[in-house]
Amino acid sequence: MEEGTSKSPSNCTGTVDYGDADPFQWDTREDCQVRQILDRIADKWSLLVIALLENRRLRFTELRREIDGISQRMLTVTLRSLERDGLVKRTVYPVVPPRVEYELTPLGGTLHATIRSLVTWTETHQEEIATAREAYDAREAAPL
Repeated sequence: MEEGTSKSPSNCTGTVDYGDADPFQWDTREDCQVRQILDRIADKWSLLVIALLENRRLRFTELRREIDGISQRMLTVTLRSLERDGLVKRTVYPVVPPRVEYELTPLGGTLHATIRSLVTWTETHQEEIATAREAYDAREAAPL
């Protein structure tokens, strides 16, 4: 078997020449499972939904009210995708009108801990990032 070819069906298939790159970096091919999962959980709406559902259940309207700028359609698509991936549980109560609540699954809860680490890192380094942005913008605006 060639170097970089995975025997595991759960990984991306095919031969990858990593050269000096990190062999644990995710594959950039569209059919890669890791890339698909990262694309799903790293989009801004999914991150917000996962953050809001920490240790609580929320109804669709509560989520929509809490997430500034999200459309009804986008929230529906996001929740369905997270449910499909096993990160969010949807519970429908047999009442009139129907009541639907969303909560994190145990798997979603483990992802929330990772997201919390990312938010903590962002809060810790936000001033450095702001300074870097200002320096970059000043360099870009400077005449050649």
